[in-house]
Amino acid sequence: MLFMISGKHVGITEAVKKYAEEKTSKLPKYYNSINQIEVIIDGEPNGKTSVEIIAKGEHSKIFVGTETDADIYRCIDAAVHKIEEQLRRKKGRERDNKHADNKHAGEAESE
Repeated sequence: MLFMISGKHVGITEAVKKYAEEKTSKLPKYYNSINQIEVIIDGEPNGKTSVEIIAKGEHSKIFVGTETDADIYRCIDAAVHKIEEQLRRKKGRERDNKHADNKHAGEAESE
């Protein structure tokens, strides 16, 4: 899995980079076709920090989580949580669609 991190108007320390990579490395657990994760950290003039995490999967599937807060670690946690929810919903929809087709096929055979 490819991991990229970039900063706008803010320096990224090694600790922040490691933390973001550690947190985002768990995303493929929720949806296994994730192959690239990009973290963009933007320092805003009002002292807050904005974090945007973009997870790209196979077949041009893109999941985005954004959070703004004064604490960069809290931003990363919240953005990762938002993407986890998106991935769970997507996986559930795909699983339901797959089983819905099989259910209808089975009904047609029994009639």
